[in-house]
Amino acid sequence: MTYSCFNIEITGGVAHLRFSRPDQFNSFTPEFWRELPDAVNDISDNAKARVIVLSAEGKHFTAGMDISVFMSGALDAPPDNREIAAEAFPHHVKALQATFSALENARQPVLAAIQGGAVGAGVDLVSACDCRYASADAFFCVQETAIGMTADVGTFPRLTKIIPEGWARQMAYTAERLPAAKAKEIGLVNEVFDSHEALLSGVMEIAERIAAHSPLAVTGCKRMINYARDHSTADTLDYIALWNAAMLRADDIKESYIAKSEKRAPDFADLKPVKKSL
Repeated sequence: MTYSCFNIEITGGVAHLRFSRPDQFNSFTPEFWRELPDAVNDISDNAKARVIVLSAEGKHFTAGMDISVFMSGALDAPPDNREIAAEAFPHHVKALQATFSALENARQPVLAAIQGGAVGAGVDLVSACDCRYASADAFFCVQETAIGMTADVGTFPRLTKIIPEGWARQMAYTAERLPAAKAKEIGLVNEVFDSHEALLSGVMEIAERIAAHSPLAVTGCKRMINYARDHSTADTLDYIALWNAAMLRADDIKESYIAKSEKRAPDFADLKPVKKSL
């Protein structure tokens, strides 16, 4: 399928989704909010890859929400319909939130390769990814505060689980730019690379290492980490015990040992497509 906001290439178990509107700094148009979850859910549901990598063409990863989204009339309401419009507005926001939740809910790990700015909704997006990597010129900015609104598409529930709360508060309250070096220091990104080229090369190498492992084991890791973030230690220990009672695959364990003894790459079964309708 062809998308207007990004290109997708799947090779060696890695789905590379590259934002392709560099002249507009890869801002998120109305089409983007529909296309991204469609693409990610298709890869996830149909087990088309073992890892998803997000990157971008041009100087910046993304400038965030495109102004066309704000100018579409969603913010306007006649004074006598204020309450009616207020009731409808959360449904609009939840639809936007679902776009980035698709990244978090994907069965595969999602890695973000960030160069230049990740601004506004760009922070919402990368905070929904499993791992973040940056080039030395990258920066992160909760821009919503600077334009008179409170970020509402995912930054706050996720960012505060990734970095110290004090830094999340400072980023939100000041709308300041957090440079790549500081982002690495506080744990927002895993690694900083010298250039855009080194960034993409490094992230693809990590993706390939992930793709070489058992997809069932990797998706189990993602499920457990997400579950542990939102539940108590006791509940998570129960969940992992039940998961492995059902999902522990002896064939994958045997294959890993046999492949090592034979000095070859292991051959693991891919996940099965998910049937969401009869």
